[in-house]
Amino acid sequence: MHIDLPEKRYYSIGEVAEAFDVNTSLIRFWEKEFDVLKPKKNAKGNRKFTQEDIKNLEFIYHLVKERGFTLEGAKTHLKENKQKTLSRFEIIRKLETVKAELLKIKDQL
Repeated sequence: MHIDLPEKRYYSIGEVAEAFDVNTSLIRFWEKEFDVLKPKKNAKGNRKFTQEDIKNLEFIYHLVKERGFTLEGAKTHLKENKQKTLSRFEIIRKLETVKAELLKIKDQL
C-alpha cells in the first residue's frame, strides 16, 4: 500500500486515518496496543503523528491488514524479527513506489 501524505512535521489523526483508509478509532486502538507508536499530544489531547510514527503505522498496517497477522502475532513479530522484516518491508515499499510511478507513466502515454 502506497501512503500519499504531504511532507510535514506532524500529521493529525484524521489525516493519517484518511491516508490509510481506516477509521480514527483503529489508529487509536493500535496506539494503545503497540508500544512503538508514540504520537505527541497537545494540551487539548489531540494526537500528532511524526514521520517515524507513520513508518511504524505502515509496518503495522502491512502486518495486520495485508499479511493477515493477528494483533498478538504482529506484536511478537515486531519484537523478535524486527530488523529482518523491516528491511523486507522497506524493499516491498520501494517496489510499490516504483510500480506506482511506472503505472503513472503508462497512463500518460
